[in-house]
Amino acid sequence: MTRRRVVITGLGTVNPLALNVPDYWRGLLAGKSGIAPITHFDTASFRQFNGATSAFKTTFGGEVKNFKPDPTIDTRAARRLDRFAQFALVAAAEAVKDSGLDLAGENAFRCGCILGSGIGGIAELEEGQTTLLERGPGRLGPFLIAKMIANAASGNISIRYGLRGPNTTVSTACSSAAHAIGDSLNAIRHGQADVMVTGGSEAAITPLGLGGFAACRALSERNDDPATASRPFDKGRDGFVLSEGAGILVLEEYERAKARGAQIYAEVCGAGNTADAYHITAPHEEGIGAAEAMREAVRDAGWNPTDVGYINAHGTSTPLGDVAETKAVKQVFGDHAKRLMVSSTKSMIGHLLGASGGVEAIACALSLKYGVLHPTINLHEQDVEAGCDLDYIPNTAREVRVKKVLSNSFGFGGHNCSLALGAV
Repeated sequence: MTRRRVVITGLGTVNPLALNVPDYWRGLLAGKSGIAPITHFDTASFRQFNGATSAFKTTFGGEVKNFKPDPTIDTRAARRLDRFAQFALVAAAEAVKDSGLDLAGENAFRCGCILGSGIGGIAELEEGQTTLLERGPGRLGPFLIAKMIANAASGNISIRYGLRGPNTTVSTACSSAAHAIGDSLNAIRHGQADVMVTGGSEAAITPLGLGGFAACRALSERNDDPATASRPFDKGRDGFVLSEGAGILVLEEYERAKARGAQIYAEVCGAGNTADAYHITAPHEEGIGAAEAMREAVRDAGWNPTDVGYINAHGTSTPLGDVAETKAVKQVFGDHAKRLMVSSTKSMIGHLLGASGGVEAIACALSLKYGVLHPTINLHEQDVEAGCDLDYIPNTAREVRVKKVLSNSFGFGGHNCSLALGAV
């Protein structure tokens, strides 16, 4: 049986740089940072139950700015959705409109939704816990569970558009959205669906989210200059920047997309999925799991390693992660690694956790369509001594047309996913 080809026909996002795809793309090419002091809550004097106050070690992040769920979601419906699900619905609306599809006129059982979220409705969980402790179980809201569960985003998107095909949620930490895209690729490729809405959403900039990641010493503490805090592959990197948002793509079987004259951004050619089996938070020091995920993506796409021209790196700005990923690239590509171009979207938008693979796949699709690669900003002194000596496209976008790219996403738990995207 011949494998069906799968293409991207719609894109949608809300993220720390922008509330839509065109503004996001302009921000990426301009090397703009979306990182700023946190405004959702007071990071300097957080009030505890006993009345005491304490400060967070990290006081900045990548918030989605000026976000309003309406008119996509009316006020009443928005109250029944956690922020992460609101992000997903708004981004999905942009992606579906961009695709030109009338989903109401499609066979509902041939259209599905697979999304990723590493954490889900953590804000609702925190609010519910506070209500429980301060006012008792009788005052908990009836939508607590429906807002908190990680599949609230995919479930609500399927309800909104009447999608009755494959519908699941992937929760593999920071590789969640990439795994969701890979699963959606296979759903179409193997005939289970013709159209899939996919990607990821996250909204974990909450007291518990920020405090938890700070406690495991994962976050940058560059509080005096947030805009330069995310600096992948730079000698001065000191941790990732916690961010929020959503990146949603519409995937479609190639022949039907071509027949209806759809705008095609890129083809999803393959996906690689491995585990480090090493440590719950740290990557394998030699990047062996990441390397095999890239190899598998290249094999699945039917490419040779030398076909790849660009890698959108996981590139989180952590001391261990950037080195391990660079080692992995060198293992897979050998001498070709010196000719590869690599950049990190997270240098500008921070780390959207389970949504990262979605917003980064969007960046890859736009690069393939328009022939421009965005930079890695804040890269002023490459950590060559640690082995970070590749071409990371420092600080300035590069006009160069590549035909085959990889997008890497690696998560706590040792989850690794690499997506292979190609020009059409």
